[in-house]
Amino acid sequence: MKIFSHIRIAALGTLLLAAGGIMARVPVTGAEQIGRILRLIEGKQVALVVNQTSILENHGRTHLLDTLLARGVAVRKVFAPEHGFRGTAEAGELVKDSRDRHTGIPVVSIYGNNKKPTAGQMRDIDVVIFDIQDVGVRFYTYISTLHYVMEACAENHKECIVLDRPNPNDFVDGPVRKEGYGSFVGLDPLPLLHGLTVGELARMINGEGWLCLPDTCRLTVVPLEGWKHGELYRLPIAPSPNLPNQEAVRLYPSLGWFEATNVSIGRGTTFPFQVIGYPDASYGSFSFTPRPIEGMDRNPLQKDRRCFGVDLRGLPFEGGLTLRFFLDFYRKAGCRDSFFARPAWFDLLAGNASLRASILEGLSEEDIRRSWQEDLERYKILRRRYLLYPDYPH
Repeated sequence: MKIFSHIRIAALGTLLLAAGGIMARVPVTGAEQIGRILRLIEGKQVALVVNQTSILENHGRTHLLDTLLARGVAVRKVFAPEHGFRGTAEAGELVKDSRDRHTGIPVVSIYGNNKKPTAGQMRDIDVVIFDIQDVGVRFYTYISTLHYVMEACAENHKECIVLDRPNPNDFVDGPVRKEGYGSFVGLDPLPLLHGLTVGELARMINGEGWLCLPDTCRLTVVPLEGWKHGELYRLPIAPSPNLPNQEAVRLYPSLGWFEATNVSIGRGTTFPFQVIGYPDASYGSFSFTPRPIEGMDRNPLQKDRRCFGVDLRGLPFEGGLTLRFFLDFYRKAGCRDSFFARPAWFDLLAGNASLRASILEGLSEEDIRRSWQEDLERYKILRRRYLLYPDYPH
């Protein structure tokens, strides 16, 4: 039995790869390079960092854990990131240690008491395999988990294998995280949209010495095939409960800022990160009411209050990053400091204090963008050193 056969993937928002009756080219992910993976881990004790996205689309939609166990691999444990092994925990909810009821494999939380595997948790393994679908945004925490897993491998002299997957928000844009603003929503000095796959990012973390250690991680990236930078990739499985479809993934970089305000971005609805609203009819003609939803948000912002604003579903938005939604609601709120209900949290999401200061100063989006261009140009030069796939023209 497939251990994930009981998961209601449709409820998590399985996405279609077909558009207009024409099937998009399906890349072959690193996880689907089974022969190469087996050679790398032969005779070794293995831990996996996986979740509900660790599916082999071209191998009967089996989960990586199933696939490896069926081939006799000694998988000793699964490390579970934010949202858990099955991707059903709410954002920010602590993930508990457990045991997979289908296989008996221990599931060890690295989004609970510790976000980095401890020496004790690493003692009985030789290699950690990371296979999680990222969305290409600095404050999406799977890449912080990747960083900490690499750090644990380096500290404990273990190998780390990253199975690569495409970046569905493959842009380079936004402010670069500044010194003093490191957190789990921004461990490394990346722009908001870093334009890397997780494999490329792992190479950058290692190559730039960002592990806070004198040693680097013994890293192997198993690359994907049939994808290049700038090529559209629609996720076959929702990466987390509140990114249920392609529109939410596409809008996430531009709406994430609102998490530091009292404006709702649809948590507590079936269309999170696709609407914006506040309990005031002057904010727009579209309305929605956030309600508790098990597995998505049991206590959503503005719970049980009718919010008014805009519906972004179907909006002709090419993707990437825009401040226009945020600046629009800031103006509707009267351009007040209090719009930033959690200013310190906003600064961590932004990776600096200057973005909030620029908004309060009344700068336009164009002026704000100019302020981060110099850092972005330096980052783009750095990024080229670590690319594994053909790049898009700049």
